[in-house]
Amino acid sequence: MISIKSFPKDLIDICKKIKKAGFRCFVVGGGIRDVILGNTVTNWDIATDATPEQINKLFTKVIPTGIEFGTVTVMIKKTPYEITTFRSDERYVDGRHPEKVTFTRDINKDLSRRDFTINAMAYDPLEGKLIDNFEGQKDLLKKTIRTVGDPLERFREDGLRPLRACRFAARLEFDIEKSTLEAIPKCLDVARKVAMERVHDELMRMLGADKPSVGIEMMRRSGLLSLYIPELETCVGVEQPKPFHEYDVYWHSLYSCDYISKEKPVLRFAALLHDIAKPPCKEGTTFYNHDSKGVEMAGEIMKRLKFSNEHINYVANLIKNHMFNYTPEWSDSAVRRFMRRVGVENLNDLFELRAADIKAMEREVELEHPKDLRIRIKKVLDEENALHIKALKVNGTDVMKALKIKQGPKVGKILNALLEKVIDDPKLNDRKTLMEMIKEQGK
Repeated sequence: MISIKSFPKDLIDICKKIKKAGFRCFVVGGGIRDVILGNTVTNWDIATDATPEQINKLFTKVIPTGIEFGTVTVMIKKTPYEITTFRSDERYVDGRHPEKVTFTRDINKDLSRRDFTINAMAYDPLEGKLIDNFEGQKDLLKKTIRTVGDPLERFREDGLRPLRACRFAARLEFDIEKSTLEAIPKCLDVARKVAMERVHDELMRMLGADKPSVGIEMMRRSGLLSLYIPELETCVGVEQPKPFHEYDVYWHSLYSCDYISKEKPVLRFAALLHDIAKPPCKEGTTFYNHDSKGVEMAGEIMKRLKFSNEHINYVANLIKNHMFNYTPEWSDSAVRRFMRRVGVENLNDLFELRAADIKAMEREVELEHPKDLRIRIKKVLDEENALHIKALKVNGTDVMKALKIKQGPKVGKILNALLEKVIDDPKLNDRKTLMEMIKEQGK
């Protein structure tokens, strides 16, 4: 049930101010959808017949976030409220943007240009009036994603809409209506035009769903997966040895992704790609060196999808180390080397990835994930053992002064050699001892 209590006070105040100035005003889009579903609303969108220039005169802080399309953002107490003038769009020329935008005073025309019925509702919170020309409420009840009007036309207008359909299916755990899903393969040429930065953003939102596997499988069924991550599609039907694995590589990867916390979308992407190299590495029932090959393949995929270098390196590290084979026989120095190799800051994420990997095999996690490794890691941290050059009791300046050399590769080489010895024996991390070792290195 929608009521004025469904909306924040600042939003109501914005609507009152716009109406007082003589304009019409509606809350639109995902905010209305989520209010009806009882979900938390993270972004509020307002549609009005006021122009951006007129909105600019009404409010103190207005940001022209999409002025060419009639959109500005009003900031109230650091919270953004996006306000867009009613508009109708003419022919789309690049698969993303209309050739021309025409402002209108008709909210019904504005709603008719929107993507899906569940996003094409408008509500006047001051009058308590809902406009639902395309039966969005009915589709919410049926848990269905359906385009406004002809799906082929909607998808050819904007090549990102097919991926958005899959994302909404994942986030809401809805089905995509039959004709809507069947239209996607016919529009892949338009979807191919979408900037990879936008594809990246949609994938990140999809990975924030409870079950990203729902959206990824919709991508596969519709042809979008072969467009954006074809390497993952090659995992379909690649069987893994039983009884260790219940699923093929594709479904194992999807379920591993689902098992990761949804607050960690990049870690989820690492789970999705952790076995990406198994198809090309398969020999009989064994996947030789799929972890190291996976680092290379994941890097190529993530560069294509415009991930940052920081995220690429993070995922590469996790894939490279996800096969770690801990046993109680590991020496203390082996534990310290493991910590240095993975990075202390990445250990918890690696363990979460390992747990998700094993859960997706339908196996008992505790058998494969001994608690004593965490205990031993905690001991190393409590003892403040040196795991990085910066933790040594000497630095590059000490090396240069002791050996009377200039800054260069030799300095780093000596410090790394010292660190290797300290990892083997933490007691060596004493300034006097290390200075003597530096002098020995210079002989």
